[in-house]
Amino acid sequence: MINFNLNGTDVSVEAPEGATLLSVLTNQLDANGQKFGCGKAQCGACAVHVDGERVISCQTTAASAAGRSVTTLEGLRENGKPSKLQQAFIDEQAAQCGYCLSGMIMTAQALLDINPKPTESDVRAALNGNLCRCGTHNRIVRAVLRAAEEA
Repeated sequence: MINFNLNGTDVSVEAPEGATLLSVLTNQLDANGQKFGCGKAQCGACAVHVDGERVISCQTTAASAAGRSVTTLEGLRENGKPSKLQQAFIDEQAAQCGYCLSGMIMTAQALLDINPKPTESDVRAALNGNLCRCGTHNRIVRAVLRAAEEA
């Protein structure tokens, strides 16, 4: 049994040895914000936070989350509404196909948590490990900078 906190709620789940955090979150706990992209930690689509740090959930074992706090895209909401960052993504129309969106937001939130007023270069460097198939990078960067300004 693996016990951890998911988006503010304590959960217990049985998972086979070596099961990924991504598979447990998606298949057993109905947390569907993170996406399976490449399965090789190269696209960032499955990014979540564990104890406030960005991790790639397709390469992180579920067992490593034991006793820790896991935050997914769903956990960023504020009083049932999109967070400032999520709203900035909406306002800047930063999503197109949605493949990268969760990972981009989770990565950007991790940046804003440690650097609330990043420069454009900071944002681009932080998002460097996240792939976007549609090419909305400029809108994504604008959304992150907008959220930082509005914070």
